[in-house]
Amino acid sequence: MNPTEIIRTVVRWLVYVLLHIFVARHLVLFDYAFCFIYVGAILFLPIEINLTALLVISFFTGVIIDTFDNTLGLHASASVLIAYLRPIIIKYQLGQKLTEGRLQLSIKELGFPTFLSYILMLISIHHMVLFLVEAGSFRLFPYTFLKIVCSVVFTTVTVILTRLFSR
Repeated sequence: MNPTEIIRTVVRWLVYVLLHIFVARHLVLFDYAFCFIYVGAILFLPIEINLTALLVISFFTGVIIDTFDNTLGLHASASVLIAYLRPIIIKYQLGQKLTEGRLQLSIKELGFPTFLSYILMLISIHHMVLFLVEAGSFRLFPYTFLKIVCSVVFTTVTVILTRLFSR
């Protein structure tokens, strides 16, 4: 990665985190759909990033969000899990495209169906971990499941929109 790409990646990470802190954490639809747009900061890190660096960045991102949301490690644990699973999912979904050369995680390069399945899978895992740990039991599973589904849809739409409007 050249210095321009590093600066672009840092700015993109900062925008996603600040967007969550100042705007998205206040977006709640009908007490069911929550927007966790900061997940985009982890999803769109460069593919060639080292796994250790990816885990550290994800943990740092989760801790920052936990600090502002007062959630005591929920976001950090969910963020580290999706960071750990991210290379596996990329290899599984984009194995053929990875051998063709350097690849950007964008709608234009991946195509919309592949891009959607990539972000939908990781956002779903993130939200399942986040809401199931938050619930603490399966007693309220129908309500928790509804929160997961609504939040996955809401977060996915906002991540796609931010990706479309950014370069």
